[in-house]
Amino acid sequence: MPEHLIWFKWESYTTWLSGFALLMVVYWVGGELYLIDQTKAQLALWQGIAISAASLSVGWLIYDRLCKSGLAERPTLLMVLLFVLLVAMGYGLNQVFTGRAMMLHLGAFTATIMTANVFFIIMPNQRIVVADLQAGRTPDAKYGKIANLRSTHNNYLTLPVIFLMLSNHSPLAFASQYNWLIAALVFLMVTPIRHYFNTKHAGTGNPTWTWLATTLLFMGVIILSTFGLKHDGEPEQDAALTGTALVMAKAQGFDEVHEIVLGRCSMCHAREPFWDGIRTAPKGVLLETEGDLARQAEAVFMHAGLTDAMPPANVTFMEPEDRAAIRRWFKNARM
Repeated sequence: MPEHLIWFKWESYTTWLSGFALLMVVYWVGGELYLIDQTKAQLALWQGIAISAASLSVGWLIYDRLCKSGLAERPTLLMVLLFVLLVAMGYGLNQVFTGRAMMLHLGAFTATIMTANVFFIIMPNQRIVVADLQAGRTPDAKYGKIANLRSTHNNYLTLPVIFLMLSNHSPLAFASQYNWLIAALVFLMVTPIRHYFNTKHAGTGNPTWTWLATTLLFMGVIILSTFGLKHDGEPEQDAALTGTALVMAKAQGFDEVHEIVLGRCSMCHAREPFWDGIRTAPKGVLLETEGDLARQAEAVFMHAGLTDAMPPANVTFMEPEDRAAIRRWFKNARM
């Protein structure tokens, strides 16, 4: 057994196991905050957890069945159907979960396909081939062909998994009403990227057309991530915010926003949080005093004014009028 193959095997397994452990800690134990969006579906926490677990196992079973069908002889069509499955999974999860959870679970579903490919297909087939060689038999070529198909899928799925696993740091992606479409474009975007590098590394060409295709798809991601955002008019100056926290505190609407934040955010973002299950303020962000709010003005604007990323799953029922007030205050500070 080649040493590098053994290394990649354990790399894949430990990545999936540690990721699944984190998914349970964040999205199952903290499901009321991060998993279920009650404005989309009135579900109990256990139901959301069941959907979460099922999305990983059922998705793999569907994918595996497709690969074992006659479609294996038509790899391009199989890749198209895999893309359709991924988009359908993202859309379906978005009908129940928060945008943050949808993105993460879509990444976990994709990662499950990749690791299961290694565990159930690639490694067993490799063992059969090695055993035949050791016994002096000619290996059946079908085992290499099957493993190569799954390895190709893993090759093309690596980049979108990285994006989806990091997406919770980008509210413009996961909190957008088009988040599932953004995920779909990311899956499409990696196709020309991978094609370019695979072709270059194989020494079979230099497909520079992939640069244009990738750029156009990336522009689509940017447009979708900003389309429909409620700016409530542009500020008189387009320059970036240069004022200090004092400027934010003196801007018109600050007192109103401070009251909103106290009522909707400070139960978690406090020096001693009193929201059940939260012991320290998430990411160390404090929103209790006027000074706290002034220092975190841009973050509050991005996560609770410009997008619906916060409060998570809107558990404190922040109203559209509250978000509009935050946007007005931030705009006034920049004028």
